[in-house]
Amino acid sequence: MSANKTAMGDIASSTETYPFEKDERYRSQQGLNGFAVKEPFLPNGLGLQVRKRKMVRKRKNVDESPFSVLCAWVVEHQIGLSLNLLLLLSLTHFFFSRARPYTSLFLGMSYYNPKSKKYTQGWEDMYFVATWIIIITGLRVAVMDYILKPIARYGGVNKPKAQVRFAEQGWLFCYYSLFSPLGMYIIYQTKYWFNLREIWTDFPTHTMNGLLKWYYLVQFAFWLQQIFVVNIEEKRKDYWQMFSHHIFTSALMFSSYGYYQTKVGVVILAIMDVVDLLLPLAKMLKYMNFRTACDITFGVFIAVWFVARHVIYMMVCWSMFSEIPHVMKQGCYNSTTGQMISEDGGTAVWWNVMQPFDRPGGTICYNNNIRIAFTALLMALQVLTLIWFGMILRVAYGVLSGKGAEDSRSDDEGEDEEYEEIEYYDDKIKSFDGTNEIVTRTIALPIEEDVNAEEMNLGLRRKSTSPTTASAPRRSTRRTGSARATALSIPGHSDKKDILGRIGCDKPS
Repeated sequence: MSANKTAMGDIASSTETYPFEKDERYRSQQGLNGFAVKEPFLPNGLGLQVRKRKMVRKRKNVDESPFSVLCAWVVEHQIGLSLNLLLLLSLTHFFFSRARPYTSLFLGMSYYNPKSKKYTQGWEDMYFVATWIIIITGLRVAVMDYILKPIARYGGVNKPKAQVRFAEQGWLFCYYSLFSPLGMYIIYQTKYWFNLREIWTDFPTHTMNGLLKWYYLVQFAFWLQQIFVVNIEEKRKDYWQMFSHHIFTSALMFSSYGYYQTKVGVVILAIMDVVDLLLPLAKMLKYMNFRTACDITFGVFIAVWFVARHVIYMMVCWSMFSEIPHVMKQGCYNSTTGQMISEDGGTAVWWNVMQPFDRPGGTICYNNNIRIAFTALLMALQVLTLIWFGMILRVAYGVLSGKGAEDSRSDDEGEDEEYEEIEYYDDKIKSFDGTNEIVTRTIALPIEEDVNAEEMNLGLRRKSTSPTTASAPRRSTRRTGSARATALSIPGHSDKKDILGRIGCDKPS
């Protein structure tokens, strides 16, 4: 048994430790842990030592670098920045005629053919996309702050973070309430409604009507803006899956738009948007504590997810694999007339995807490498959705069987905060000789008590100023948070962890 010199004067304590020993004598003493700890033996027959510790939990300092401050400022002023940019653009367009050839690119869709009354695609479309990124950014925050948060408060959602979560899901519900039926309407007006083979006919289909082009470009702007959103919201446990999903989706939209495959792009978007309409609805019902409605929506959500994302979606992928070789012949085509120029499609992929941006009206080729590249992107999305669906089924099974569930895609991830724990010391120690005698000795020892940091005046001691004072406070970090489930109203199981974070229907604590 070795002895160490401690900061508590010249008292030597043993490094040998013993198990905790409960002692009923101390349960009623306020501020004690309720048991005596048989740890360091003290001289002079002090025996058992009861120590009082007080822990102060305070939020750790956040990053205050110039870049972080700038990002925080942008996030706090999204509405003002969006309005000012749009106002500046509009005033420039109306009052400076020489600037109109440039500002008109931001305010309207390009490449309109008055004769055919159709649009084509090109690089100037990206200016229109940029405008809609700004519009969506400002509109999102305005709807959240001035419409959805008041609705949340009216519906009994009182906690600020829960109101933010409700507003985030409410915005998605509003967005998909418009674009999900709009996508279905566009497909319904075409010949490839319930006929996947027609998706691949008439390649290259370089013209489109105004509604299809507006729908596609605004959707592209939305998904680019979602990359920004997922990085400004408090990060969930599935941050990297969501970030990867947005990257893959944006890449697919850009490449399909450039390669004259907007038909399959609209089909994929419509398939995905049906599910994304139900998901935020279930979340909103969860926060407003409509348990029965949430349970029903959750069940419908699982069924629609499976049918849309794992049946119809895979039918589209299979059509790409099985029907394209019979419908789209490998070779090079005139992008304007669609006439085949050569049966040699080469091996290039990116060169052909960028054709309408680099060489409008030029030659575009199709080869097997292009089909493989598009299939790989679609299957990457399928892998992500399979991972999420597996989480949904696993947690749903745990809830139905009455077991707790680990929150795998939690909205409550943002509830976790990093705190700094600091041990403070008082100047009393109560020690016992093992029988009834109590010896009180003045000494600095830790105190344990959960308190609000703002309510304390403890006089932190950074250094030891005398043999009887404590050493510098010890610091450690701990992540604290809560996770609850369940969406389903199961008798006797009302206090379980959350269903999968983004899907659960239990009212948050």
